[in-house]
Amino acid sequence: MIDPRFYEALGPVTVRALAPSSDIGGDPSRELTSAAPADRAGPGDLCYYEPGRKPQPLSSAPGACVISPALVHLAPNAAALILSDNPRAAFARLAPSLLRPRAFGANAPNIDPSARLEDDVRVGPGAVIGAGARIGAGSVIGPNAVIGPGVTLGRRTKIGANAAISFALIGDDVLILAGAVIGEQGFGVAGDASGPVDVPHLGRVVVQDRVTIGANTTIDRGVFDDTTIGENAKIDNLCQIAHNVQVGRGALIAAFAGVSGSTIIEDGVTLAGRVGIADHRIIGKGSTLAGASAVMQDVPPGEVWMGYPAKPMRKFLREVAWLNRKAAGARNAGE
Repeated sequence: MIDPRFYEALGPVTVRALAPSSDIGGDPSRELTSAAPADRAGPGDLCYYEPGRKPQPLSSAPGACVISPALVHLAPNAAALILSDNPRAAFARLAPSLLRPRAFGANAPNIDPSARLEDDVRVGPGAVIGAGARIGAGSVIGPNAVIGPGVTLGRRTKIGANAAISFALIGDDVLILAGAVIGEQGFGVAGDASGPVDVPHLGRVVVQDRVTIGANTTIDRGVFDDTTIGENAKIDNLCQIAHNVQVGRGALIAAFAGVSGSTIIEDGVTLAGRVGIADHRIIGKGSTLAGASAVMQDVPPGEVWMGYPAKPMRKFLREVAWLNRKAAGARNAGE
């Protein structure tokens, strides 16, 4: 469900009014009020359907589904079908007519009158707090920090100078250092004949208690589901956490690490500096990725991996030793 603290509903809008130039099957008069992923869409939702390797029938009953003409048989319960050869791109163009991110009002004061600050909150010079924000007791907001509309900060949380937090729920005793950006839209792009289109991100970031987020680190909000950072996770400076990523409890992520979208980092994982992880990977509980590793596949729990592409450490070191022997042999033969 789209969180109304962060997104404003613009509907209802009929399917025909939403997509006047599109081919529509089913009921063009169906009214839509929101958007949802295809597997959870309801009677008032717009979704899009792109199959995986093995196309499966859509289990939900959306108000309207953007779908390829060749796949309409896979959405038997949709009230309306919006036909497109590029469903994701078409959805990206249609969704902003249903939902709009809440923004700062024109000429609003630095602290919106509807924001609620508990006791002993300290706000630095130039900081901005948006409408409906909630700031827990004992929290500190640094100079020129921006707390967006609807954002919740827990008690005793500290926000560094020039940090920007939006579309986010932040727990107690969290430390977010200077320049960090939490909750911006991630890198979701759909392409078609008219060029690439930014896919709307309609989710949130949820940061649990006692998390540290380093200076100039960025954490993107989810597309529909939340990007989550588990209790006691520690993230260094200059890291990138993409949309829909789940970071487990007690995870340690060192500087310059980059985690691609929808990856799951389980509890107690350690990522050394400059680690890069491909999208939709699972990094198993208690595992370690050595510095500058490039991870292209799932990592089993408790293992240590390294290299480019990353593999179990012992295997990688054996391969390096073999290459060194071969290189040394070639040099000796040349002498």
